[in-house]
Amino acid sequence: MQILTPHVYWAQRHGEIYLRVELSDVKVGQSPTSGHGAKGDNEYEFKLEFLEPVRPEIKHKSTERQVDIKIKKKEERWWDRLTLQEKKPLFLAPDFDRWLDESDAEMELQAKEEKLNKISVESRVRNDPYLGLKKSYLFMYNLVQFLGYSWVFVNMTVRLFILGQDSFYDTFHTTADIMYFCQMMAVLEVINPLLGLVKTGAFPAMIQVAGRNVILFVVFGSLDEMQNKPVVFFVFYLWSTIEIFRYPYYMLACISTEWKMLTWLRYTIWIPLYPLGVIAEAVAVVQSLPIFDETRLFSLPLPEMLGNSLSFSYTLQLYLVFMFLGLFINLRHLYKQRRRRYRTRKRKVH
Repeated sequence: MQILTPHVYWAQRHGEIYLRVELSDVKVGQSPTSGHGAKGDNEYEFKLEFLEPVRPEIKHKSTERQVDIKIKKKEERWWDRLTLQEKKPLFLAPDFDRWLDESDAEMELQAKEEKLNKISVESRVRNDPYLGLKKSYLFMYNLVQFLGYSWVFVNMTVRLFILGQDSFYDTFHTTADIMYFCQMMAVLEVINPLLGLVKTGAFPAMIQVAGRNVILFVVFGSLDEMQNKPVVFFVFYLWSTIEIFRYPYYMLACISTEWKMLTWLRYTIWIPLYPLGVIAEAVAVVQSLPIFDETRLFSLPLPEMLGNSLSFSYTLQLYLVFMFLGLFINLRHLYKQRRRRYRTRKRKVH
């Protein structure tokens, strides 16, 4: 009897390979094996040389229609393809029932880790006598920040409608005190994850808080010439627009409440506004460079042979590079949060 090759479908995760062999009525373990495939009752056999080493333990399960095989990779990493040879064997095809691209597989892995962490956290939470105090603190923090940014947003909006473009030139003098307060309070967003009060990472929060404080305290706060420029209006308005949706979302999360519209806005509005905010900040930095060169403010003293001092503008030019690097890191972090959020919701719906 001629030995045939069955149809084999494959998919992968970071740690496993899944094979689905279209054979029924088979006895797994024999090679070749008899079964009913695409060409009827015959002997079938296939061989694969994997791209990287795999573990010897192989799990398989036969059903009336197919054989499911699960193989563990020796090293948990994403493969560019399944086989060592670049050309795909004719009998091999993707298993679209299981197929995920690398980013989706990462999201699935994170979801599993979060589920395990949630079970672990819930077991600890039952024994945490300070849980109510922690939630109350986080609720009050987010409430205060929401009120502060709401005041800035409403103040600027009303002045814009009444004064038009004239309101661009005195934004700093009318809103700076509240903005100073909110941004000093925002330092807690770096401390909270370090203390384990929230699950978000401290590094993305540190990038955002440090970046905003450089703009607010150094570029705007230390230069009187910058405080009357229209760019202040656009920076403050973009900041406050983002935050009046972010802080209420976190505030309601503290009391296990969700408004679908607010959730959608929190995970969607930053897509256009966050890059626009960074561009406005970059414009502010560029406009401040000649002022720092002229005033020599914050200049670094140098030995006479090297010149009198090194202008602070060179530091700001370097900061511009890190600003856009931070934009990429934060966008990637926020995009993953958004996808994880809606993937979790989709699973709950189904």
